[in-house]
Amino acid sequence: MNKIITFIVCLCCAFTVARAEGDPALNPSDANIVGHVVDRKTGEHLSFITIFLKGTTIGTATDATGHYYLKNLPEGVFTVVMKTMGYKTVETPVTLRKGKTLEINFEAEEEALSLDGVVVSANRNETTRRMAPSLVNVLDSKMFETTHATSLADGLNFQPGVRVENNCQNCGFQQVRINGLEGPYTQILVDSRPIFSALTGVYGLEQIPANMIERVEIMRGGGSALFGSSAIAGTINIITKEPLRNSAQIAHSLTMIGGSRPDNNTTLNASLVTDDHKAGIYLFGQSRHRSAYDHDGDGFSELGQLEARTVGFRSYLKTSTYSKLGFEYHNISEYRRGGDQINRPPHEAWVAEQTDHSINGGGLKFDLFSKDYKHRLNVYTSAQHTNRKSYYGTNRNLDAYGHTTDMTVVAGSQYSYSADKCLFMPAEFTGGLEYNFDELKDEMLGYNRIVDQTVHIGSLFLQNEWKNEKWSFLIGGRFDKHNLIDHLIFSPRANVRFNPTEDINLRLSYSSGFRAPQAFDEDLHVAAVGGEVAIIQLAEDLKEEKSKSVSASADFYHRFGPVQLNLLVEGFYTDLSDVFFLQEKGHDDQGNLIMERRNKDGARVMGVNLEGKMAYAWLQLQAGATIQRSRYKEAVTWSETNPDLPAQKKMFRTPDVYGYFTSTFTPVKRLAVSLTGTYTGTMLVQHLAGYIPEDREEKTPDFFDLNMKVAYDFPLYKSVTLQLNAGVQNIFEAYQSDFDQDKDRDSKYIYGPGMPRSYFVGCKISY
Repeated sequence: MNKIITFIVCLCCAFTVARAEGDPALNPSDANIVGHVVDRKTGEHLSFITIFLKGTTIGTATDATGHYYLKNLPEGVFTVVMKTMGYKTVETPVTLRKGKTLEINFEAEEEALSLDGVVVSANRNETTRRMAPSLVNVLDSKMFETTHATSLADGLNFQPGVRVENNCQNCGFQQVRINGLEGPYTQILVDSRPIFSALTGVYGLEQIPANMIERVEIMRGGGSALFGSSAIAGTINIITKEPLRNSAQIAHSLTMIGGSRPDNNTTLNASLVTDDHKAGIYLFGQSRHRSAYDHDGDGFSELGQLEARTVGFRSYLKTSTYSKLGFEYHNISEYRRGGDQINRPPHEAWVAEQTDHSINGGGLKFDLFSKDYKHRLNVYTSAQHTNRKSYYGTNRNLDAYGHTTDMTVVAGSQYSYSADKCLFMPAEFTGGLEYNFDELKDEMLGYNRIVDQTVHIGSLFLQNEWKNEKWSFLIGGRFDKHNLIDHLIFSPRANVRFNPTEDINLRLSYSSGFRAPQAFDEDLHVAAVGGEVAIIQLAEDLKEEKSKSVSASADFYHRFGPVQLNLLVEGFYTDLSDVFFLQEKGHDDQGNLIMERRNKDGARVMGVNLEGKMAYAWLQLQAGATIQRSRYKEAVTWSETNPDLPAQKKMFRTPDVYGYFTSTFTPVKRLAVSLTGTYTGTMLVQHLAGYIPEDREEKTPDFFDLNMKVAYDFPLYKSVTLQLNAGVQNIFEAYQSDFDQDKDRDSKYIYGPGMPRSYFVGCKISY
């Protein structure tokens, strides 16, 4: 493992030195570009707008007065790009000569819907969302602010086909579902790297603070051809913030859960960039304390206690005009405790789930471009180490302590070539190699559970995309050799995009996916059910789960005078074979309930995603809905204690209808009023015996969760702004009313919104 990291670092350094020595562009040329950026409608100068030379590492941002200066530029023909969130991207060709200064001014046209935002999840290369071969939805930092999100989990609900649910009353284990499929079917990436291991996947959605996120790219449907195992339902790619200009921000919010229990969250961000923009660093930190919340007064928590601290940075060094070295590091410390007797040692409680995480992760990457931007090489490595101390126990059990360590390493390289013509039209070829290593050691000696799992995956991916303004044809595939699977796994994909006009995008996609038979995130979470411990095991003959997915979508954009409109309709169908399923197996020698993961014949998931966006001068609206059907091909029996329960084809915890909406009103320049909400339709939920006499299937009511936030910006001094905000979450108290109680409760019997009616206030100072 250390040899791999050392090799990649040396390789990066070798490329860096070679490029830096052979490129004279770093020498002064006195070829400069100056100019300003103004709003086309108001004529107001715009601050902090990104300006860069396309195909190079050269770039800057406008200052507080809306002006910029690019100096000592290389000679030749280039394209100057103006780009920022909320405005249309503008490109202008220029010819740079030694000793000459050009003045290039931009008029920025507002585009509140960000239709031309850059995404990388569609084909592993940067491309605009409008021209991407696959449909990619983007959740930006503005949405996290609008919805008062403190972590990744809080913001993901506000996308079509995506739903976040709480799966445990004790520890608050959350998972994300895409197109009706549960959490392990979704691949979570950080800066396009799969460092979310089986262990960190349990609590990781809440461990990623919102202030380190630049945007989140969500690609629904099979993505194993791009990103390997577990990308069956879709892919969530977390893009962390990169330094663009000198800036700083400190913020604090206080949320009173249920009006009584505090949740304090403090964040700090700072960005430092050199005058020549050849080096920069972005620093982020978060400290959060959430008190345990007991909704029904039985002494047992519905929301556990949470103590979390995160620090980290992302930096870059431009080693030449056409090469760039990037480095990222983060440390996450998290303590959570749920059950009863929260302030006492866990073995003195009737039910206790307690985890103490220490996570260290980071990554190194090197980007190299040719002068004509036709050749691009990316070499990267990422790693994350997790150390967890845990207690999952009932009835004051001294044997319920555990210790888990996990090391994940990803290393690889990717090469892309853009051809002016390949057979019948321009094309872009992408190929790469990737190696994944994961070493998991999990010990709970008192429960006689020892997991010692080492995973090696070697991968080769190839794709070619023929594209122009109207058409895109992509074929590609990925070969994965998993050490726990005897055979080579091939995951193909094919995509067609047709733009009959600039405002209409039509897409048709086919993709495949797989999940390897290994320990998954939920296997390492030990639930308390009916006063006993439930442990998940893998069947001896467990095979990999496979999928085939087809989707078709129509994306319509239009501007009606001052009104911008975007409508999306997407149909999806996924066929699963050898699907994983949990079934009660009995009890072990310690009296623990054993749930075994087995293969079933398969399942089918199909449905429609709908989304609409509208933007007007003072109003922005966005809404989405999913209508779906998730069924096993053969009815499944899940209870060993209640033979009267009929076999069930319908997947549990998958509502047939769910959706969301967001709205922001800006009646005056500095005032923003936001209304947001989510809708969850009825669904079937398993309810295990303990508090109730025998296992049952419950049909839940539907829920509508409405939130409101008011924010006002006070200019203090030049570029310094103070924001005060306040609001209410879950205004109508749409919260579960039939929780199990006391020590014999089924802690997994939880559904609906994650929080009761809660009130929050906050402040933020930005520079």
